[in-house]
Amino acid sequence: MSTEYYVYIMTNKSRTLYAGVTNNLMRCVDEHKNKLIKGFTSKYNIQFPVYYEMTTDIHAAIAREKQIKGWLRAKKIALIDSVNPQWKDLSEEWFVLPEMADSEKESVRAKGDEV
Repeated sequence: MSTEYYVYIMTNKSRTLYAGVTNNLMRCVDEHKNKLIKGFTSKYNIQFPVYYEMTTDIHAAIAREKQIKGWLRAKKIALIDSVNPQWKDLSEEWFVLPEMADSEKESVRAKGDEV
């Protein structure tokens, strides 16, 4: 079984961009969302993954990350817009309990509990 590597771009409400590479996208996004790693992403509240791509070649992933980081902002925005024009948080459904139906989630939210 080959390992998967992800090149990703995350943002915040002000659309500050951050590009990175990881072998576990869900864990990485969780770390950024919860500010578990000090640095640029915690300082600028980078929490929303808006783009990612996957490869099984770590060298290709690192090269792609460096390539994207070297681009002008406009080119990064065009890449995001090409696959996610609304800049939707691609992780918003990753951390939801799958067995809970939408109606159950609304009921829990109405009570003020965490989902």
